[in-house]
Amino acid sequence: MELRQLEYFTEICKEMHFSRAAENLCTTQSNLSQQIKFLENELGLPLFDRIGKRIALTEAGKILLEQSQSIFEHVDYARRAISDLKRMEGGKLDIGILPGDGDLLFDALLIDFHKTYPKLSISVTETPDVYEQVLDGTRDLGVTTVPVKPDDRISVIPLFHEEFVLAVRSDHPLAKAKAIPFEQLQQLKMVMFGSGHQITKVIQTNCHERGITLDTPIVTSTLSTLLSLVDQGIGACILPRMLLDYRNNENIAAVKLLNPTPSQDICIVYRRDKFMGRAAKLFIQELQSFLQSVMDHSGRPFRADEGF
Repeated sequence: MELRQLEYFTEICKEMHFSRAAENLCTTQSNLSQQIKFLENELGLPLFDRIGKRIALTEAGKILLEQSQSIFEHVDYARRAISDLKRMEGGKLDIGILPGDGDLLFDALLIDFHKTYPKLSISVTETPDVYEQVLDGTRDLGVTTVPVKPDDRISVIPLFHEEFVLAVRSDHPLAKAKAIPFEQLQQLKMVMFGSGHQITKVIQTNCHERGITLDTPIVTSTLSTLLSLVDQGIGACILPRMLLDYRNNENIAAVKLLNPTPSQDICIVYRRDKFMGRAAKLFIQELQSFLQSVMDHSGRPFRADEGF
């Protein structure tokens, strides 16, 4: 059994069509068919059922496809590990983060990280599907909420516990309050992120559990717009306390919410069965160090486990 034959086999499985697979592989259909025949003869079972012009995987084919995917993941691991050894100062890193987290975790961090490691190439993508994209291999790392039941292939490095607070203009009647009940939010005019944003999902869950509805005449996808609306007294907003502490806008006050206090746990996720290059390790260390400095500034404890 040759690696090339497995590549041919998986491409056919992807297309479920011999001629299209042959075209993608830049080979002839006759050569492709011959290689699959060699593979079937070696295994002693057919891999495809031929149904007229259509094909379908047999049970043996399904087993081989599953194992082939695992084999190619290991081959990719070896290639990346060796490449990383050859390029100790370089490397590429693709990171997925939740929408809005770039404003808190990545704007300042990426600038400093690039200055320290200018040869490392980093791509940061905001997506609500961080966990899923790390699991399917689209992203090398993800910064997201702690998964309830992570896949066995996923490693989780806890970062911090994030508490949400009410952000109001400093001359708002609630600005001097140390805390207010969560249910009091329904008496306020709110400005919020859209329904796909993680913060909004947490708040909507809390509202649903208590049977309340918020007045949200303005919805936006950008943090700068939200902060501007709060600053101008257009409405109040719910944001991470750490974000407000880090921004330190004297025109905006943070008020604690009680019963419940909305919160979430943030972590780094990565595939434990994929090679973690130097770029990823360096980035995790820099992220932890950056968060430590933010927590020190706010006077809040920071939690981070090495995990790799």
